[in-house]
Amino acid sequence: MYLRLLALFLLSGALAAAGSGASTPTKPPVVSAGAYGISVSVPGQPGAGAASAAAPGATLTGIADSFAYPADGLSARTGAQSSSASARAAAGHAVTDVLAISLLNGEITAAGAAGRANASAKGSDTVGSQVTNLVLVGQAVTATLNGRFPLGDWGYAVTLEQAVDSSVADGTHNAHAAVTALHVVLTADHGGLPAGAEILVGHAEASASTAVAPTAGETSTQPSKPTPKPARPSGVPPKKARPLPKAPELEPGRPGALFRIPPTDVSAPLSPAGYVFPVYGPSSFTDTFGAARADVSWHHGEDIFAPLGAPLLAVADGTVFSVGWNDLGGYRFWLRDRQGNQFYYAHLSAFSPLAIDGNEVKAGAVIGFLGNTGDAQGTPYHLHFEIHPVGLLPMGYDGVVKPFPYLSAWRRLQDVTFAAGRGWAPPVPAAATAPRPAAVLLGSTDISSASGLDPGSLDRALLAPDSAQG
Repeated sequence: MYLRLLALFLLSGALAAAGSGASTPTKPPVVSAGAYGISVSVPGQPGAGAASAAAPGATLTGIADSFAYPADGLSARTGAQSSSASARAAAGHAVTDVLAISLLNGEITAAGAAGRANASAKGSDTVGSQVTNLVLVGQAVTATLNGRFPLGDWGYAVTLEQAVDSSVADGTHNAHAAVTALHVVLTADHGGLPAGAEILVGHAEASASTAVAPTAGETSTQPSKPTPKPARPSGVPPKKARPLPKAPELEPGRPGALFRIPPTDVSAPLSPAGYVFPVYGPSSFTDTFGAARADVSWHHGEDIFAPLGAPLLAVADGTVFSVGWNDLGGYRFWLRDRQGNQFYYAHLSAFSPLAIDGNEVKAGAVIGFLGNTGDAQGTPYHLHFEIHPVGLLPMGYDGVVKPFPYLSAWRRLQDVTFAAGRGWAPPVPAAATAPRPAAVLLGSTDISSASGLDPGSLDRALLAPDSAQG
């Protein structure tokens, strides 16, 4: 089954690096990551799964608006699922979120399950993994690390099942982290599944094997004792110490991307539900959602106008991913919050050092800086901001809602709710605990496929006059 192969793929990457570390300690890092929302394994029968992602290799992100096994969902049913994996430089990150979980005809339920795995030269962890509102056979249970709970006389459940390892061998640092938020094993036939069946929800795994940096003693070519400096002639005053150079405002990041050091005085107030307006400082916006656009037929978000370089803030606690460039959005990124919801930012002039795939950030953190890259070159500087609700996900990229009321509420430190009958949110089962409609979002296909970073685009954008019209 492809989900089992994913685990083998991750393990093989770590073993390959460990085996080669002794002979080639400077070999480039071997990094991999993978995640999936749910997997149902049935002895002697085809299994099923959803929302898988792997890197490098198959895909970077995986989404599913719902899952049912079998078709009637008797054995396993979930709401929206979202997963992402990144393996870049010397770090692997995997994230997955599953909502509205109901297993074995409702004998096991949970509002949500989250898997987080990180591995790099600094170590490995599964920080952020959790299961919320877990109920096992009618009993509310607090998910604990590697907690094991009996399920009558027919099985058991393991919560936050993790394996974390970080070690050094033969000049190679090997880090590995894996977690399954909820793992159910049947020891007897039950709920439409035979003995030996397993259900795994919220799995994330990451591995990184990197060469250990040599110590100063191993690389030094200087004599063991420093050469004494010649004595200063008498009567010659000492030279004044030159001041240390200031750190440049812009620093080169990965090819084609510029990183700007964020200001230290940004203070973003939170709304009652923990949201932050995405642009720091003076800005303006109007309701242009749905207006005609030549490139994508109609405007799928709102444009927030502000000075070039205005800091762009994470609207919620979450994970940054899909950081980079495409022809329409220019420099852009996505932000997934703790429930798997996602927000899209486009036309940036630069990123902050936090803009790395898989980075966990807090609401109000500076992720990037406002500009007019991509197809916005020649227009006034602005942020293009989108919201994709799960209820409209089957519509693809056109499944969006008007951001204007949300932006207006967040600026006033309020939150948006929908009156019955007016909202876009899908029907929610009576037993489910769903996020507020204002936050029920899920990742959607990006505006265009990645085409490679274009350093010249930023230079052209910075030369564009403020008054130019697009």
